[in-house]
Amino acid sequence: MSMARPTQDQNKAWLDGIRTVKHWPKHGVMFKDITPLFQNPAYFKSMIDTLKQRYEPMKPDVIAGIDARGFMLGAALAQAMGLGFVPIRKAGKLPFETIKEDYALEYGQASIEIHIDALKAGDKVLLVDDLMATGGTMLAAVRLIKRLKAEVLEACAIIDLRDLGGSALLRNEAVRVFSLLAIDSGDDTH
Repeated sequence: MSMARPTQDQNKAWLDGIRTVKHWPKHGVMFKDITPLFQNPAYFKSMIDTLKQRYEPMKPDVIAGIDARGFMLGAALAQAMGLGFVPIRKAGKLPFETIKEDYALEYGQASIEIHIDALKAGDKVLLVDDLMATGGTMLAAVRLIKRLKAEVLEACAIIDLRDLGGSALLRNEAVRVFSLLAIDSGDDTH
């Protein structure tokens, strides 16, 4: 099975497309804004193409994306792969009956939800978000998926903020992880 990795040129281009916003959403946070990557059609396409090449051999049944930038990445990837998309949203945003998971994130507390009928038992799910920081959001999403008796093939992000330990936390919980880029949270060169 081929496990696509970004090329060195892609890594450089994508890194150049990340904008660091200091002290957002609160003082002390160096927010990694990936919206410029979505605004550039060549960058966006190359990210989706790389992820599609990686994940087609794994044969996921569905892609789940985490509110909100995970929706952009996940929906585009689902469309490219001919798969359905499942939103995992902030609490109170889904209209039908849901299950909820609470978690801590790098700058506070939050909850996410999924519709109770979003997945079938045994579904193979690719979980996507924009970045892995402390891992709290992704781990909460993994727990929601497992509560619906589905399987997480891998947790995927554009960026792994490796110094915050989220990818390590997920691996310690037996979740496979992949990111297109791995950088440190304090790196403000982007």
